[in-house]
Amino acid sequence: MPRRPIDISVPDLSGKRALITGASDGMGLGMATRLAAAGAEVVMPVRNPRKGANAIAQIRAQVPDAKVSLRDLDLSSLESVAALGTTLLDEGGPIHLLINNAGVMTPPNRQTTADGFELQFGTNHLGHFALVAHLLPLLRAGRAHVTSQISVAARRGAINWDDLNWELSYHGFRAYGHSKVAFGLFGLELDRRSKAHGWGITSNISHPGVAPTSLLAARPELGRSGDTPQIRLIRALSARGILLGTAETAKLPALMAATAPDAKPGALYGPSGPGNLGGPPAEQRLYSPLRSSDDAARIWRISEQLTKTPIPAAT
Repeated sequence: MPRRPIDISVPDLSGKRALITGASDGMGLGMATRLAAAGAEVVMPVRNPRKGANAIAQIRAQVPDAKVSLRDLDLSSLESVAALGTTLLDEGGPIHLLINNAGVMTPPNRQTTADGFELQFGTNHLGHFALVAHLLPLLRAGRAHVTSQISVAARRGAINWDDLNWELSYHGFRAYGHSKVAFGLFGLELDRRSKAHGWGITSNISHPGVAPTSLLAARPELGRSGDTPQIRLIRALSARGILLGTAETAKLPALMAATAPDAKPGALYGPSGPGNLGGPPAEQRLYSPLRSSDDAARIWRISEQLTKTPIPAAT
């Protein structure tokens, strides 16, 4: 039986400036295309300019009048994050929509960022934390909506408080879940602090379920020369419409969380099918590791210290 199409409507975003990380392929490219089609000016910070230029060509093939542009960003380098912040602050345009989508997953061996952090924690969480810190004046000016992309791995994940950088022992999947719990707590704490201090920003979180995206595919730069057995299984199940989502549906929870007029701040959005692995996007109950405001405040303080980007209440 053919899979029933799943989609959402994206409201008119004319006059809005949107920034999305990880937009050069996969889910991020799909999100960028939909935002551009809705009239937004889309800024795409990318690590690989050639890949970014190809992404823009793909967007303009579908949306000929798309307002899209590239900036340089390597989330695994705090210097690069700060440089993007300086560039955008110099440009001065308010940011109305930020989707923190980029990420890396399960390098087989422990790797580190340019600043010495475990790669997944440093890229998925700390890089995005620093990005928001640097862009906060523009986010406040645009009364921005921020959506941060986590993972179903956060449902049973935990922060490794005693070894944040996995120096004592390394387990790729647990380190990935750790990074996504930290990132989810940050996304929820951003909304709390905005409310408390009058920043005018709303923030929520999303996850794509399980779908055949590029996260588990061959990534030589991560030490993964071939596709993992997991991604081969995910592709087979997805193609048969069994439980999982598709590359097309995986982008929808973040789009809903970021653009739906009734999307709630401080909420989690993801697929609504069995196990939240696939199906139409909807609001979901927060995963238990994300419910502690004390943990959220703790990881915020630690992130300020590690990234050297304090966010004062009166900023």
